Amino acid sequence: MVPNFRWFILFWVGLTSAAEVPTHLSIPKNGAYAGAYVDFGETEDTVTVQAIRNFESLVGKPLAIVAFSSYWGKRSFPKEALQAVGETGSVPLIFWSPWDPPYQEAQSGKPAKTIIQLQDILNGKFDTYIDQWANDAKTYEKPLLVSWGLEMNGEWFPWSGVFQGGSKAATSGNCVEPCALGPKTYQDTFRYLVNRVRARGAKNIAWVFHANGNNFPEASWNRMAAYYPGPEYVDWLALSVYGKQFIGEEWSSAEQAMDGPYQEISKVDTKKPILIAEWGVADFPKFGNKAEYLRDALKLMSSRYSRVKGAIFWHERWENEDGTVSNLYVNSSKEVLDAYKTGIANPFWIDHPVFEQ
Repeated sequence: MVPNFRWFILFWVGLTSAAEVPTHLSIPKNGAYAGAYVDFGETEDTVTVQAIRNFESLVGKPLAIVAFSSYWGKRSFPKEALQAVGETGSVPLIFWSPWDPPYQEAQSGKPAKTIIQLQDILNGKFDTYIDQWANDAKTYEKPLLVSWGLEMNGEWFPWSGVFQGGSKAATSGNCVEPCALGPKTYQDTFRYLVNRVRARGAKNIAWVFHANGNNFPEASWNRMAAYYPGPEYVDWLALSVYGKQFIGEEWSSAEQAMDGPYQEISKVDTKKPILIAEWGVADFPKFGNKAEYLRDALKLMSSRYSRVKGAIFWHERWENEDGTVSNLYVNSSKEVLDAYKTGIANPFWIDHPVFEQ
């Protein structure tokens, strides 16, 4: 059950006049926000109050942040999803992805055929959509976290540097040009987008620079810092950091999976708060102990990684083309669920959003 204190906050916000409506999520001085993505379907955007409530009941704690996707291919603002998240009292984290159907990740180093080129955004092709999205975001009048073009230092999304900087970027680990073009185009597009949205008066958005924990390819031109648009355009730094997700991957400890990425993104900007925007591990009992991984990850984030101010657990299960199953569910076993529940019960993990003007 949601604590009375949380309902008091929602009631107070409801009584606040439009001029006093909070526009941003506060950065906690102590602790970090508990959050999750809760298996919202194949395109990660079928958000329901029931799914959120079910997860909260499962883990015994409300969510301060709820994440979901919003694709440019739909050319719409996610009003229904935001309404559902708002009804639970959580703050939304929107993965705003410049992606057209069929929303398929890269295969064999080649991006999906139907993609949105970042240069097209810079050339103004999507200005009408961006402006309307910004208008709707402003009308929402509540704090939003927006992660645009996430995991750009990977090699699976069409907006990744490897696909925006020329074919050599995907095959050479030490090239300078045209590899450097990919990160620069990403930077320019991020700035263009933020400037355009801000110009429409959407001041309730906190912009999230969301990198993958590991760089693919691992090359100097493809480091996280190469994509950073600058502190004036970013409110939060963010990471996707997973343990073993697929049968062919090596098992790693939580420390092995998280420590290097945390250290790297901490150097991108020394002052911004850090959000673990995606984290989790699949259940492969023959290879490693998932319960132990979750215990260790929650402990690391609450003790060693002092700049982490929020963490989004990835609660999803899917079947792979080879017939194997990647089960990242928080309740993939009783032992796993108990480990998560015990760790997230720590008062360090804040179960309600705190706002500021």
